[in-house]
Formats: sequence, structure tokens, C-alpha cells
Amino acid sequence: MGRFSKVLVANRGEIACRVIEGAGSAGYQTVAVYSDADRAARHVTLADEAVRLGPAPVGESYLVIDKIIDAARRSGADAIHPGYGFLAENAEFAQACADAGIVFIGPSPEAITLMGNKRQSKIKMIDAGVPCVPGYEGGDQDDAVLTAEAEKIGVPVMIKAAAGGGGRGMRLCDDASKLGDMIRSARSEAQNAFGNGELILEKAVVGARHVEIQVFGDTHGHVIHLGERDCSVQRRNQKIVEESPSPAVDPDLRARMGEAAVSAARSINYVGAGTVEFLLGADGAFYFLEMNTRLQVEHPVTELVTGIDLVAWQLRIAQGDPLPLAQDAVEQRGHAIEVRLCAEDPRTGYVPQTGPIAAWTIPSGEGIRVDHGLLPDGEISPYYDSMVAKVIAWGEDRESARTRLLRALAATRLHGVVSNLDLLKDILAEPHFAAGDFHTGYMPQHFSEQSLAELAPEPLLYALAALAIYRSDAASLQAQAELPTELADWHSAPGGDIGMTVAWDAQRHAITLVHARGGRYMVTLADEQHEFIVEASGADYTRLQIDGVSARIEYTRVGDALWLTAQGRSYCFRDVTLEPAQAAAPGADGRIVASSDGKLLDVRVQAGDSVEAGQTVAVLEAMKMEFQLTTPVAGEVESVEAAAGDQVSNRQLLVKIQPASDAG
Repeated sequence: MGRFSKVLVANRGEIACRVIEGAGSAGYQTVAVYSDADRAARHVTLADEAVRLGPAPVGESYLVIDKIIDAARRSGADAIHPGYGFLAENAEFAQACADAGIVFIGPSPEAITLMGNKRQSKIKMIDAGVPCVPGYEGGDQDDAVLTAEAEKIGVPVMIKAAAGGGGRGMRLCDDASKLGDMIRSARSEAQNAFGNGELILEKAVVGARHVEIQVFGDTHGHVIHLGERDCSVQRRNQKIVEESPSPAVDPDLRARMGEAAVSAARSINYVGAGTVEFLLGADGAFYFLEMNTRLQVEHPVTELVTGIDLVAWQLRIAQGDPLPLAQDAVEQRGHAIEVRLCAEDPRTGYVPQTGPIAAWTIPSGEGIRVDHGLLPDGEISPYYDSMVAKVIAWGEDRESARTRLLRALAATRLHGVVSNLDLLKDILAEPHFAAGDFHTGYMPQHFSEQSLAELAPEPLLYALAALAIYRSDAASLQAQAELPTELADWHSAPGGDIGMTVAWDAQRHAITLVHARGGRYMVTLADEQHEFIVEASGADYTRLQIDGVSARIEYTRVGDALWLTAQGRSYCFRDVTLEPAQAAAPGADGRIVASSDGKLLDVRVQAGDSVEAGQTVAVLEAMKMEFQLTTPVAGEVESVEAAAGDQVSNRQLLVKIQPASDAG
């Protein structure tokens, strides 16, 4: 502990921006670090100074302790804030800061080590009297032993990586015959993600909520809690919606859970911001899950309901100051809900999306907060996490917060990469969520991956896309001819039929558009006909009457692609009027390609192998997630075009298979 004046933020993206802005507001000089992929990133532009770490891969930049310590020395930073992720819960990093005489804005290396291992932390919590889920946290990590212990616990059982978090290395098994495969899969993912394949087993608490308590400790022996957050809405064990307070927690339960969390923190002499996570059963019983020894992604909801700046508290406590408030002085007011905006496609199993950002508009208004690291002309990199922003709303009560957040999301525009924006709006509008009736099984129950895969644009969206494409092309021709803008919708006579073909994903629709006088259009698609009357327009929007109802559509043109936001949905359409008819479905020709940019972890076939339809031929890691690449056809492997360890790009050919139907 010691006084400091310049803070280096050892992270990137929205959390780096949050800490840099917070430290700057508190009067500290700030230093950003960046990889080659982040040279022009928003967090770099916000900081007073910036230091390059190295190439884009995290193993050559953000995870290299020596490079970060050197960056602090070269910039004169006397404190380091780790953010979350990367080195935030790395005891070796915390110790390296101490050895270099640099203040680490976080807990002690000893606390990080103990609580960073789910097996050891659970043993410690049992000793401290904190309620824990029954399971296996033994040191014998042989696959056969783990399988036998899981069979003793009985399905459903949770298999968890002992190190790390974020849903990686975690599996829910409800079929005893699959235990061995799931244990091996979880261990592999944990080893790749955290460098540690150690696992624990826990009895799955069915229908439970994920409720966590924010704790703070100082160097004077004080520990308090700041209430709870409900993080039950998750996909693949990763949180996507968080709120405070929890709809399921009353004052008495809050006091009991808070007391348990404080006991957990006090038992390890915890200093700084931390989160104690619990499973809350339908019967009101709660069980310790883990403790995160850092600031959490969802910390804004706690800030909004308590009025406390958690980063400001971190900075004060790291200098040896006492906690600003005692437990009885902590107050909660209103309700806050946060959603995580991620560059991923819910329709394809949440496959991460990468590429340049074509348009980025954030909402504003009373009670609205947006934490993000995006620039309108930036790019989503394949090297880092898929979360790009958090949109948060506060209201006097839960319903006010929910409706405000829905309106904020309606005003959010992210074009250029597919995102989960529409899914977030659907969740907030879903009746069970609106009523506060949900648990950790909410997403599979209400938004299964199968139901998401079946989502497609309504015919009206195709018609609007055709109109936007037509007007975009007309505006480009008008600009090239240097014609006055007031002539855009002028015609001396009604126009003739204009034939167009608009595509979304693998679907194509033939559309007929007739441009009449005064900005009036008739658009026909199959058996549907719509009348559109343009009322106002700009470079990226049109306000028009849609079958007599006035509404606004927004769009961004990128080559033959049109990113359209209309009727509360966002889709990327393509003008394929001049393209030949579409070929067979992807993979039907035996060409297995990368589903996104990423690192190839494994190739499970070689030339000459026979494969069956549905067989996994390769494993791809993208944005910290693993994806099994399967073949839709049976046949013989002709060639393997990439090797394990290769960094591959989206749509890159990996394996070529001669379909059995083509043989002979």
C-alpha cells in the first residue's frame, strides 16, 4: 500500500475505458496498454499515455507480466489496475507488482491464489461455515476417479474448472453415460483457457438462481457488503443479463446472504472489491459457488442502486484508506438492469463475429448508462472476448428500469457485425422475465438454441431492405451526378417495375418495386404488397409511412450488404439481383470452413479417413470459446488444409471431403 499519482490499466475494451475515465475523474494520470490489434482502440485514445505491449495474441501482449511491469516503469505509473479478465486474478502478477514497488489495485496474492481455485476455496469456505453445494473437491484428478465420484453424486451434476470462470471448462451432465466424455472435454477447455485442467464436481441445484454479493474490505480489518446482484439469465453458463436488487431476495435473506459473504471475505483477510457468488434455491437455501477477487463485469448495477463509485473506492482502499461507509450506512435505492452486448450470432450457437464496425450509435437519456470500448470506425478482433458493450438502466422500481432499458436498446445501433442485440430486447420483453420469474435454466427454457436457429426476418423486412437498397443506390448515383438533393424523389411520370432479389442468410426473395411520384413506393413480395411513403431521409435513415403507419428505418450500406434496423429488428441483407442462383448449402460440397476467425485447437481427421455425417473434424477456439466443426456429409477426407495451432480466418478452408454420394 502507498500513495500513487499515475495508474496504468492492464486491460482493454470497455473495462479499460471505465477505469481510465474513473481514475481520470478522481485526478489521477492514466496509462493505457495495447496490442497491435488495439493500436487505435478507444481505451488508448482516452488515456493520458499509452504503451505498446506486442502482437495481437494475448499470450504475446496482455498476458505477459514482464511487459506490463516494464510499461509501468517506462511510463512512470506507480499503480496498476487490472480490470477483469486477463491478469486480474493472477497472483503471480499481483506479486510482481509488489516486487517492483508498484501498487496493485486489488487483493493480496495470497487471497487471489486461494479463491482463484474453486477446489481450495470451497474447502476454505466449508471450514469457515459458509454453506456449500455437496460435491467432490478432492486432489485425485484422474478421469476415472472423477467419473466415479460424479456417479456417487448422481446426475444432474456440474463439472467445473477449478481455475478461472466465465463458463469455460464447465459442463452440466444429466446423462451418466456421457460423464467420461464431458469430463475430458471440460478438462481440455480448462487447460486451454486457464493453463490448469483441474476440475471439481457439484450436485446441480435445479431451478436455482445465481445471486452474488458485492463485498469490500480494507487494510483496517473492515469488511462490508453492498447488496446483491441477480445474474441468473445466462447462456452456456455465461451471464448476459444482471440486475440489482434480485427479485427473489427480501431484506431478511439479503442480510443472511450478506453476512455469509462478509464471513467468507473476512476469513481470508480480504482487501478491495470482491464478489461472493451463491446459488439460491427455490426453497430459499443458498450455497457458496466461488469468490471473484476483482471488479465484476456487472458492477454498474450496484453503483446505480447504491450511488457508490466502486472504482473510486478501489483507488482509495489501495492507498490504505479505510472504507468510506460502515455497513449500516449503505443504502439501496431503486432498481438497475444491465445487458451485455456481444458480437455473436445467437442463431448459430453464439458463434463469435468479427470484422469492421460499419455503424455504432449508443443511447442516452435519464437513467441510462453505456460502458463500451467501441469506435464507430473500429473493428471487432478475433483475439479477444465477444462482449463489446454493456447497456444499463436505472429506475425507481424494476419495471421502470426494464422499460427504460428496452427503449435504450431500441435506440442502439451496431452495424457491420452480427450481435445479440435483438435477443437482449426479446429477453427483456418476455413475460416471465418481466415478472421476475426466472432461474439459471431460463435461457434453454424460453430461448433454446433450436428456437433461435429458426428465427428469420418477416417478409416486411425484405421489402424495407429492398427500398433501402434502391434509395441507397439512387443516392450514390445522385451524388456522382451532383444533382440537388431535393430532386431525389422527383419523377415526371410514374416509374416502371423494378425487379430485385434480396437475400438474408441462405434465403432469397424476388421483389418488385414501383417508384411513383412524391416519394411513394409500392413493393411486392410473393403475396404481400406494401405501400411506403417517404416523409424524410438522410444518409443512413428514412422516415416513412409503412402501410399508413409512420416509422423510422436505419441502414448502413457496405458493398452489396445492407445492414437494416427496422420494426425493432436488425438484419444484414444482400442485394443479389445480379448474382447466379445460390449453390448448395454450406458444407454440402464437402468443404469444411472456419465458422469465424480464431485459433484451430485440434484437427481430428487426416487425408484418407472415412467420416460420417455429423462427425467432428476440427475444434476451433474463437473469443475464448470452443466450437466443434462437424461435417454435414459422409465421405472420404481428400485433404487437410490447416493444422492445430494455426490462426485461421472466417470461411477459410480447413478440410476437404469427397462426399460419399460423389464417389464412384
